[in-house]
Amino acid sequence: MCALLFTGAKHGRNVSLIASATMDVVLLRWPSEGGRRQRMKVAGEARLLLVEDDQPPPRLVDCLEDWIRVPAPEEDVRARVDALVARSQAHEHRPPGVDTNGVLRYEGKWIALPPLEARLTETLLERFGAVVGREKLIRAVWPGQAPGRNALDVHILRLRRRLRPLGLAIRTVRSRGYLLEPDSGHAQDRASEPVGDEADVGAGSVAAATDLPA
Repeated sequence: MCALLFTGAKHGRNVSLIASATMDVVLLRWPSEGGRRQRMKVAGEARLLLVEDDQPPPRLVDCLEDWIRVPAPEEDVRARVDALVARSQAHEHRPPGVDTNGVLRYEGKWIALPPLEARLTETLLERFGAVVGREKLIRAVWPGQAPGRNALDVHILRLRRRLRPLGLAIRTVRSRGYLLEPDSGHAQDRASEPVGDEADVGAGSVAAATDLPA
């Protein structure tokens, strides 16, 4: 829950007091902090724009943003912040990320990856939810080298097993490459997956990849 620090009665002091508070919602002065607003948007952080009384209101860019004209009563600001906190909590599913130590974090969980698999994951995350071609993956993992024919397949298989407990799945798109995405229907996918070789996938479609025997 957010912590807003107001003295209440003197609305003219609201801007400086809000700006020093620690909270889940980023409070920005508008239009003086327009550049920071864009960075917060890219980061997926909730933002409450404090619009000075002589400025026109901004056009909201997403559902994690709202504005209020200041000076404003404390209860009005609290209501806007509470609404943004609720929206932010509904948007907590952020893309996974790999840090400099090869630790993959997602949905409050983490796993340490070997260097090669960390590079493979980072390349897949560059287009999270979209297809990454085999050649791009090979260049990223083995730059300037010519790995064995099945090297990529073997490491994809190992990585697929590692990521499963985190709720992530690597899908195989036939003749195109691989796709990393959240595995929201993991139980249903396992029940419907064919046994044996990976299922063929037609153009533009994706099938859940089945683990091959090691």
